[in-house]
Amino acid sequence: MGAVAVSGVSGEPDDTGLDPDQLIAIHAPRGPVCVLAGAGTGKTRTIVHRIAHLIHSGHVAAGQVLAVTFTARAAGEMRTRLRALGIHGAQARTFHAAALRQLRYFWPRVVGGQQWDLLEGKLRLVSQAAHKAGVGTESEVLRDLATEIEWAKASLVTPDDYPAEVAKLRRQPPAPAEQVAQVYQWYESIKTRANQLDFDDLLLHTAAALEEHTVVADEFRDRYRCFVVDEYQDVTPLQQRVLDAWLGDRDDLTVVGDANQTIYSFAGASARPLLNFTRRFPHATVARLERDYRSTPEVVGLANRVIGAARDRPAGSRLKLVGQRKPGPAPAFAEHEDEPAEAAAVARKISELIDAGTAASEIAVLYRVNAQSEAFEQALSELEIPYLVRGGERFFMRTEVRQATAALRTAAVQKPTGELPKLVRELLAPLGLTADPPTGGAARERWESLLALVELAEELASTIEGADLAQYVVELDMRARAQHPPTVEGVTLASLHAAKGLEWDAVFLVGLVDGTLPILHADGNDAAIEEERRLLYVGVTRARQFLSLSWATARSESNRRPRRRSRFLYGLIPEDHPTSRLTRARQQTGVAPTLCRVCARQLVGAVATKLGRCANCPADIDEELLTRLREWRAKRARMLKVPAYVVFTDATLTAIAEQRPTDSSTLVSIAGIGASKLEKFGSEVLALLAGTASSGDM
Repeated sequence: MGAVAVSGVSGEPDDTGLDPDQLIAIHAPRGPVCVLAGAGTGKTRTIVHRIAHLIHSGHVAAGQVLAVTFTARAAGEMRTRLRALGIHGAQARTFHAAALRQLRYFWPRVVGGQQWDLLEGKLRLVSQAAHKAGVGTESEVLRDLATEIEWAKASLVTPDDYPAEVAKLRRQPPAPAEQVAQVYQWYESIKTRANQLDFDDLLLHTAAALEEHTVVADEFRDRYRCFVVDEYQDVTPLQQRVLDAWLGDRDDLTVVGDANQTIYSFAGASARPLLNFTRRFPHATVARLERDYRSTPEVVGLANRVIGAARDRPAGSRLKLVGQRKPGPAPAFAEHEDEPAEAAAVARKISELIDAGTAASEIAVLYRVNAQSEAFEQALSELEIPYLVRGGERFFMRTEVRQATAALRTAAVQKPTGELPKLVRELLAPLGLTADPPTGGAARERWESLLALVELAEELASTIEGADLAQYVVELDMRARAQHPPTVEGVTLASLHAAKGLEWDAVFLVGLVDGTLPILHADGNDAAIEEERRLLYVGVTRARQFLSLSWATARSESNRRPRRRSRFLYGLIPEDHPTSRLTRARQQTGVAPTLCRVCARQLVGAVATKLGRCANCPADIDEELLTRLREWRAKRARMLKVPAYVVFTDATLTAIAEQRPTDSSTLVSIAGIGASKLEKFGSEVLALLAGTASSGDM
């Protein structure tokens, strides 16, 4: 095979810019190579240069290389980089895409007849199986059952073995293990009778074709001689079985992974093959990539401290990153009174970053569970900052939230009486809002979304005396309309799992409290707790330069049940760092605590701070002015086609009517009025305060 001209004079890819550890992996002789690659250490570049080296050195032809990774995006990036090095013909695919291609090719010989159809979505068959097994067929239950079947197949667990395996692993199934096993058995039976394959079957049948048909195995192994596996810490037992079938008794294999980023064990992933690689191949070359080119030394240092606190770390996971970028700002830690205050503070900081030149698309807000997004969607919307939700729907677009809103709207017509939060909780109970969270990921996410609606009711009841269900439904509708900003260029909102493999200039890790990170159901399971710690590590290593970690000591002003910051933060926060945003944080930055303008005591609480007085202190409010302000706000909101609170919230209008600012500096001193609001509405509000214009003239 003739050499392909690339950047190097000899046809070899140019090694310029590659560090010594990367070169060890790239120039290792043909045979087993294990690359332990920390976050941001250039693993993809290392992989493609190794493939190019093997081809240009004559070890293998381009068409004999099969590189596999876990996402189509990663496979596409690998193909693009290979082409940039002049490599054409090498295969870079996901495990499932590679298996599908092979199974279609070998089907006539190993099965015969018409090829079975690929099942794009399994919920319909799972529903039939659940019905036969006497299990509920609600959508969340079906999704959790489908996920559990996927885990079992990925883990090579049969229906007969499922109950015992679940008990051994202390796994929490979405239904009694025996019932799940019955659903699993019926699902396989229905699918087989319909001559259909699911995505896991692609791997199972491909492995079986190579294991049971010598002629097929010989032809395949003659076609592919060299294998590369990216993200090897995420391999499942089923994927490892396929890889073993591909290899046969050969050892021309390069694996790349980081055990510190193993966060998918719930789906069957295990770092064990990566950590045991040198036991299987004692003569393997091992390269450790620890130079981090992604993040500043400050971010890298925090990441090292996060993962350094992990328990029982095997030798293969003890990578210590070394930052290669110029120094940047120290990671910020912030404690807030409640989640709305945390979201508002994050939104304000994001606005500052955007104003200073950071692109919105280079900013991310990362959280543990999708239900946490609502507060941040709201806060970003209020500041008119565009955002997109990655790996999930916007809060008000979720099926359960739409169902709940419809049920609440129907009930509001009857004008029921009673305490609003209690009423909402009772109305949402038939939709799945139980006293305790259910097991199963989809069912739990539904529960968390419904609980968030109750908390919104608590928030409304705490700000509007006598708030009823009709007012609550109007509030929900307004919020739903407001939270639809453009998504072309926006801040990313994503769960920590959805953020894997991505990076941004600025990252906000939010909601870092015990019960959320680590998640509540991980308690009592050391392995689960350590996986939660690795999730935090993944989140930290997504940031290139700016990193903020925050938490709220309560859910809302109406729900003050105290919460403790995440146990993972202890030992990370500098000893002299304050743990209260309202007291020592202000002292540290030289800002005096905000005092009540009536009694001069320190203010506590977002509403009190906005009003500039304690809740129990007398209000010096101009009711006529407040009415004029509300009329002006309503007209302005209609003109802008936004909910009224997007212009100014009720609390902000009350603060204006009480404090009656006379110029821009005193107006902007009111919490909730930033530079953007001042520019848009400041002159109108000041004119109204001065009595020079009526609400009808604006």
